Amino acid sequence: MIDSIGDLLTCIRNANEARHTSVRVPFSRLRHSIVTILKKEGYISDFALDGEGYKKDLCIDLKYTSDGDRVITSIERVSTPGRRIYVAKKDIPKVLNGLGVCILTTPKGVMTGLHARVNRVGGELLCKVW
Repeated sequence: MIDSIGDLLTCIRNANEARHTSVRVPFSRLRHSIVTILKKEGYISDFALDGEGYKKDLCIDLKYTSDGDRVITSIERVSTPGRRIYVAKKDIPKVLNGLGVCILTTPKGVMTGLHARVNRVGGELLCKVW
């Protein structure tokens, strides 16, 4: 069993630690949703789709401060294929007292913990970013 979300997060984490400007990962709709949330929350500068048909890639441009510090301090997988973590709407965690973001899959789509609380839905807790 392949953990595509774990692979995405590991690629971003490794490229971020190595101070790369961009990273390429294979495309999937779930990965695209996660990267879209990371862009909206300001953790990456941009992303683009590259390729056609079954050979699409996501090209993710990583974001750094003007001093060269990483914007993504840590990115970690919470729910894994061998251990799924589901949370109710009242149990959605706050990451670093609201300074970070948790990403969930819900019946209404992939969203941040804040949006899930506002929409009053729970779901599978995919990852935490700060």
